[in-house]
Amino acid sequence: MLSAVGFFLILLFLGMPVAFAIAVSGFSFFLMRPEIPWTILVQKSLSTTQSFTMLAIPLFIFAGNLMNNTGITSRLVKLANVLTGHMYGSIGQVSVVLSTLMGGVSGSAVADAAMECRILGPEMTKRGYAPGWAAAINCLSGLIVATIPPSMGLILYGTVGEVSIGRLFVAGFLPGIIMCIFMMLATSWSARHYGYQPDHDKPSPPGVIIKSCFESIWALMFPILLIVLIRFGVMTPSESGAFAVFYALFVGIFIYKELNLEKFKKCIVDSVKDLSVITMILAFSGIFSYGVVFDQLPKTLTTLLVGLTSNKYVLLLLILIMLTVFGMFMETTVITLIVTPILIPIITQYGIDPVHFGIIMMTIVTMGCSTPPVGVALYTCSNIMDCSVQETTKYSLPLFIAILATLAICVFFPDLVLFLPNMIYGTGM
Repeated sequence: MLSAVGFFLILLFLGMPVAFAIAVSGFSFFLMRPEIPWTILVQKSLSTTQSFTMLAIPLFIFAGNLMNNTGITSRLVKLANVLTGHMYGSIGQVSVVLSTLMGGVSGSAVADAAMECRILGPEMTKRGYAPGWAAAINCLSGLIVATIPPSMGLILYGTVGEVSIGRLFVAGFLPGIIMCIFMMLATSWSARHYGYQPDHDKPSPPGVIIKSCFESIWALMFPILLIVLIRFGVMTPSESGAFAVFYALFVGIFIYKELNLEKFKKCIVDSVKDLSVITMILAFSGIFSYGVVFDQLPKTLTTLLVGLTSNKYVLLLLILIMLTVFGMFMETTVITLIVTPILIPIITQYGIDPVHFGIIMMTIVTMGCSTPPVGVALYTCSNIMDCSVQETTKYSLPLFIAILATLAICVFFPDLVLFLPNMIYGTGM
């Protein structure tokens, strides 16, 4: 299997699309193992995409596109501006707060970053912010979506690792809020450093804030409703995706009355484009994952890591370094599908809660979307803002420090991550 992994990395460096690189390297594994029936290749390709829990992914993607076209997003932008207009780098702060509020709407860091660049980017450059600075803020702030439910990454991790998605959703709230605070501090420092002034001299009056909250109440209620309905058994995480679509349609048609037939068609087309790529990666990763299990790679890696250290914090550091490197070259979905079944047995052997580890892993893996040389969000935001990747990366450094600070808190204070899920669901791995 190691030769197949090496072949996969070579194909990535040669510029082959990720889905096809996975497929070809997985196929090469079967060529090197003639004793394995070829029917398994087909079975694994199909079975991976037919998981009941995986239904949540296309449904949430569709719901996210619906919400972006129903007036929910525009109202969240207004609320974020009201809350942060008096801060240094005010419209950059809007991006950070909007990402926190958007966690329950889009669920995708790349989608969130691209959307914010399109919405906020032109206004940022109009006010004199450097295009690279605007791209960096919009790109890195999208990482908050990795923890605020309903995160697509957490759904994938929970499905593949057989970890409670409800507990993962709840566990993501506090780390998401901590990351928001640290990113706001980093944005403020960066704005002062480059001379970007606030929009308003004073904070918005309480009346204006309350009014904006009421206008955005339907979006703010969404993640809370998800957690409550899943916790009390009204619906499963998969069914919550269907609820999200219904919720978006209801708000768009009957509350805000902004969803028309043309926008609805656009939502369907955009969702199909997004899902076609994800489904191909899911299907082909099933072949790859089978090879990982067949060659007992998790057991081999476990033995290697146990031999290196018996300290769980050193283990986490080694894993985080490994995942950071993976994130520089591979997409978040691919890493989650391939690495999760390998790492879960290792971290449980060290007494690390899979929910705690899931929040840390999805944060560091999603950060790969924003790092060179293959960061999808990095290239997307740089392209939208018409600046070089090097310029965006230069302005990103304070935000990377904020992310690492958040990760350090999550690693060394696991009870902080597990406080809410243990309170709501009770203790237990």
